Amino acid sequence: MREVGLGGFYTQHDNALYYADANGVPWTAAYIQATGDPIADLHEDLAAEQKARATYEHLINLTDDPGVKDALRFLREREVVHFQRFGEALNDVQDFMGRKKCY
Repeated sequence: MREVGLGGFYTQHDNALYYADANGVPWTAAYIQATGDPIADLHEDLAAEQKARATYEHLINLTDDPGVKDALRFLREREVVHFQRFGEALNDVQDFMGRKKCY
């Protein structure tokens, strides 16, 4: 663990998962953007999927290992599909909100 720079991580967390970004900044619920407005929230979700896709592309560019590249390509494609599904949900919500409502 020391050889790869993870000695401090092991000291604090053993082999447990500890969610942090590539710079070691811990995950926090403050990262979740939710307004209660479904259109604004879906736009936030779309942006998050695109950011994840870009991150996978950066990781693909950092490795020469074919197996790692294949796994990262799969994960990148998954983000594209998520983006498409959130886009479909956004269209559905906008259609619903644009309809006249009779109660």
